Amino acid sequence: MEVRDALRAEVLELVGRGARAPADEEGFERLALEVFRYQFAEAEPYRRFCERRGRTPDSVARWTEIPAVPTAAFKAAPLVCGDPGDVEVVFRTSGTTQGPENRGAHHVRDLALYEASALVNFQGHVLPDGARLPMLVLGPTLDSAPDSSLTWMLERVRREFGANGSAHFADADGLRLVELQAALAESEAGARPVALLGTAAAFAHLLEAMDERGRRFRLPPGSRIMETGGFKRRGREIPREEFYKMLVDGLGLSAFYCVAEYGMTEMCSQFYDNVLRERARGRSPALRYKVVPPWVRTQVVDPETLEPCAEGRVGLLRHLDLANLDSVAAIQTDDLGVAGVGGFELLGRAAGAELRGCSIAMDQWLNAQR
Repeated sequence: MEVRDALRAEVLELVGRGARAPADEEGFERLALEVFRYQFAEAEPYRRFCERRGRTPDSVARWTEIPAVPTAAFKAAPLVCGDPGDVEVVFRTSGTTQGPENRGAHHVRDLALYEASALVNFQGHVLPDGARLPMLVLGPTLDSAPDSSLTWMLERVRREFGANGSAHFADADGLRLVELQAALAESEAGARPVALLGTAAAFAHLLEAMDERGRRFRLPPGSRIMETGGFKRRGREIPREEFYKMLVDGLGLSAFYCVAEYGMTEMCSQFYDNVLRERARGRSPALRYKVVPPWVRTQVVDPETLEPCAEGRVGLLRHLDLANLDSVAAIQTDDLGVAGVGGFELLGRAAGAELRGCSIAMDQWLNAQR
């Protein structure tokens, strides 16, 4: 317990420096290796996986060598340091075609780590100008979706940063579109900026409802959007540039005030676009990319070999998140991206044919558990 408490204090201190803290590569390396040693000792399924790959704390010298588990492994076994029953919450992935019993599960022993990461990162990229706005959440309350990490995050930032007038605009029947449009009209008429938070699919429903009524809004300057995930329209995946044009036309916002969030149930940390942060610094960013917070590291790896890609090449994203102290820090995703200066560009989900490396990693995981 003393080891875990000491690591927890260090991770919280690192997160507490803020999303803009300068990178400390030597300090991150040391802490990442100590977290790996702790997780190797305390999470038996992860230890077996590492041993099968010939990686132990005695043989791993760099954070880039720490074995990353495929996200699918969170469906196969509880990945938690210690007793799986001794957790504050279990976040679950959305339903799959294989049935709700096959949803991935992230056992979170300590919500303080999740909270610290979520709040610091949100504030640094969605509220970098210090604005305090009514937050209009295009999603359900926490009572309605207690095992959704996204719902938990949106509820927590609403309570921490939301001004009077903050509210949820979804229930078991879906978006409360009439009430939401009334709130937008009130913002427009009163020249009071707002923040809209939700999934891209929820914003698509709002825009379609506005189209049906021939409605457009011109939200006051300072209003902003945080959206996450993609959506399809008439069976076609909508590119984010096209989606943002729809938001700009429908709500009267600058695209610089549309911030995409990228997160996953299996991680305690999130990634945000750089655009609003750069505007707050008086700069107009030439390129939109995801910012990697100081307590996370991201690599781009080859889809077949899972070895690091050369700079500028498209590959699969691998993250090492120190806020995942009590589960597994190193996560191998099936999301495509390309690394750049200061972060990475997210390109979407890889097709099945591109995931040979992830399939091999999952086979290694399953064989290690036998």
